[in-house]
Amino acid sequence: MARLIFLGPPGAGKGTQAQSLAQAHHIPHISTGDILRNAVTQQTELGKKAQSYMDRGELVPDQLILDLVEERLNQSDAASGWILDGFPRTITQATFLDQLLSQIHQNCDYVVNFEVPDEILVARLLGRGRKDDTEEVIRHRLEVYRQQTAPLIDFYRERQQLVSIDGDQTIDQVNQKLGQILRPKV
Repeated sequence: MARLIFLGPPGAGKGTQAQSLAQAHHIPHISTGDILRNAVTQQTELGKKAQSYMDRGELVPDQLILDLVEERLNQSDAASGWILDGFPRTITQATFLDQLLSQIHQNCDYVVNFEVPDEILVARLLGRGRKDDTEEVIRHRLEVYRQQTAPLIDFYRERQQLVSIDGDQTIDQVNQKLGQILRPKV
């Protein structure tokens, strides 16, 4: 089954595509953003720590995310495949993920990079109406993405795992493109 990492800026459609693909292939969609938002809503210890970072549009510190991901990948439903959405976000996290996957005898099949122009991203994010999605915070998140997450594109390209998709298409068009890419392995 497929083990995928979805990269792309906030609003690129990673979550929408991950949910669709996960349902179709009966594998978990592991979204660190959803896990964090749930922790914040439930006011868990992790949620309280993460809240201040998220309110400023900054990345939650690595150690908090690393612990969540390790716990999730060790659950039984992730043994046959998974889609990571929102992780890794830094080279440090990617290196940790490599070590973790080696320990649990898994590997990543593809890293899918969703490419979408900034103005489209801002419009999409403002349209979903989340409390933390003001234009100022969105533009800051895009800048943080470029500084900290975009280097992962080269990291995975050098490993010949990267596949880029134009995310500025309809949901069905992007889904069809993903299907074409994954068909040989899924």
